[in-house]
Amino acid sequence: MTSYAPGSFCWFELATNDAAAAKSFYSNIFGWQSHDSPMGDGSVYTMLMKDGADVGALYGLDKTQLERGVPPHWNLYVSVENVDESTAKAKSLGGKAIMEPFDVMEHGRMSVIQDPTGAMLCLWQPRAHKGAGVIGENNAFCWYELYTNDPEAAKTFYTQLFGWGIGGDANYTEWKNGDVAMGGMMKIMPEWGNVPPHWIGYVMVDDCDATVAKIKANGGKLFVEPMDIPNMGRFAVGDDPQGAGFAIFALAKQ
Repeated sequence: MTSYAPGSFCWFELATNDAAAAKSFYSNIFGWQSHDSPMGDGSVYTMLMKDGADVGALYGLDKTQLERGVPPHWNLYVSVENVDESTAKAKSLGGKAIMEPFDVMEHGRMSVIQDPTGAMLCLWQPRAHKGAGVIGENNAFCWYELYTNDPEAAKTFYTQLFGWGIGGDANYTEWKNGDVAMGGMMKIMPEWGNVPPHWIGYVMVDDCDATVAKIKANGGKLFVEPMDIPNMGRFAVGDDPQGAGFAIFALAKQ
């Protein structure tokens, strides 16, 4: 990938309370390599790579975030043409700006928003850094899902903010950016327990069950054991050992 159309998911970033353990876990599960870049404030930003191409990044939660009780989590970024305009539009549609637009050196400009149902999402206006170098293949991100208590409010918000189209049925909404199906949405069910609205990213794998075995062997937890999607593939959902949620998906064998 060398560029992303506006409205596309483009970058994936893990905020964790144990960067060393997270690097080890994801390396063992997906084979990702890591490259540390010291930041001026003493923190470190780690690029996660597949065969030399960036698939995402991770960083350690700072002292203030930890004191506030911010849990380990994955940040999902959507590419936009103008982050200031998109952030203002999000607020006009009932969302909140958790972090107002700011420059990330020469790499780009970003903000963090919260949709009207409570889910967080990052907006990215690319400059030198366009986003992940690889998506949609084994051991890279491939699908993005919103879990929310109010699907209708979320539909209104995202279709107006990004111009996304929608498909699917009463049980599952499919998000489309132009002609590209890129994600979905499900209503949080009471039997799930106290699950807050949130976005989750799926990593494509060759074998769902074999990857689940590695997740468990390396200290991860499963909330959804491997399940089939008829004529499409097989998926599972869980947490890494620090508690950040992610999902995996394997295409059905032809």
